[in-house]
Amino acid sequence: MVVLTGFGRKTNAQTVKGATADPKAAAAIFSGGCFWCMDSPFRKLEGVESVVSGYTGGKTSHPTYEEVSTGETGHLESVKITYDPKRIAYAKLLDVFWKNVDPTDNGGQFVDRGSQYLTAIFYTTPEQKMLAEATKADLEMSGIFGKAIVTTIAPALEFYAAEDYHQGYAEKNYGSYCVYRAGSGRDAFLKKTWKSTSWSAEQVRVKKFEKAPDAVLKQILSPEQYAVTQQCETEPAFNNKYWDNHREGIYVDAVSGEPLFSSVDKFESGTGWPSFTRPVVPGNIVEKTDASLGMTRTEVRSLHGQSHLGHVFDDGPGPTHMRYCMNSASLRFVPREDLAKSGYGEFESIFRK
Repeated sequence: MVVLTGFGRKTNAQTVKGATADPKAAAAIFSGGCFWCMDSPFRKLEGVESVVSGYTGGKTSHPTYEEVSTGETGHLESVKITYDPKRIAYAKLLDVFWKNVDPTDNGGQFVDRGSQYLTAIFYTTPEQKMLAEATKADLEMSGIFGKAIVTTIAPALEFYAAEDYHQGYAEKNYGSYCVYRAGSGRDAFLKKTWKSTSWSAEQVRVKKFEKAPDAVLKQILSPEQYAVTQQCETEPAFNNKYWDNHREGIYVDAVSGEPLFSSVDKFESGTGWPSFTRPVVPGNIVEKTDASLGMTRTEVRSLHGQSHLGHVFDDGPGPTHMRYCMNSASLRFVPREDLAKSGYGEFESIFRK
C-alpha cells in the first residue's frame, strides 16, 4: 500500500491487547491486505464500537509502518474490531471479512504484494476459532473461488495500533481512498465473485462433536476401536476395514463423528493402512509429538473426540507431500450417497464433476 498524501512520520505503533476495556465488549482481529480497505466495511456496522488499524502476527514489538512494509517483521496489516456481541454476531463480522478479500491469494491482496498483505483471522475465543474454521471449510467446499483458500486462522497475538494518519483513513481522506480502492482491483474482484451467489457466513452452523464418557465408549466401540482410539494401539496392516476402500465419501471420527478425511485425498501408500494427503477439515486435526517406541513421530488426534488416529509423515505424493497414515478402527466411512441423510450434506460439493 502506498501512502497517497505526504505523511513522513515514523511513530512507533501503540500496543493494543486482545482484551477490551469494556468487559461487555468483544474483540475480533482480521487481516485482509491494505487496512484502509478493511477498516471502512466494519466501521459502518451497527454494534461495532471501534475499528483500529494496526499490525499483528509478527516477531517485533511496536513496529512502524515503514518497518512492516519491508515484510521482515512478519506483521500483517490488520484491523482490530471492538463490538457488542448482543448487537452484532461474530458470524456477521466473518461474513464481511470473507466478502472483502481474496482468500486464495498467498502473495498479497490485489495490487498490494508482500507477506504483510496476506489474509488471516486471529481468534480471541475458542468459539471464534470454531466458527472461523467452519466458515472457511464451508466456503471452500462451496467452490465460489474455484481454488483452495489459504487464509490463516490463528490465535490472537499482540496487536499494535498503526500511526494516527492510518486510523479511519477512508473518512479523513475520502477522495484519495476512493481513487486507491478503485485502482486496486478489489471492488471489481468482489463484484465478479459474489454477484451470483447467496452464500453467507451467518448461515453456517457449527456442528457440535462431543466425546462420550468412557463407560459409554466401552459399550459403543469394539474392543479394537477402544484400544486404538483411547489407548493409542495400532491395528494390523492390510487387515483393517478401510486400507483398500475405493468408494467415494468421507471418513469421520468413530468417537465423535467429526469430519476428518475424504476419499478425494486418499491414495495407495502401500503401507496397509488408509492414507490421505490432507484432512478435509484441517481444524479437526491435532498434531502432537510422539516419542514412544524409541523414535520421534507426529501423532494425529481428532480435536473434539480426542481419538488417536495415527501418524503423519512428509513422504506422501503431491500436492501436499504429506501422508496421513490412519487406523481404520479410528474412522467411520460415510458413502457419498449417504452424506445428506447422515448430516454431512455440505461435503457433497467436493464430489461434483
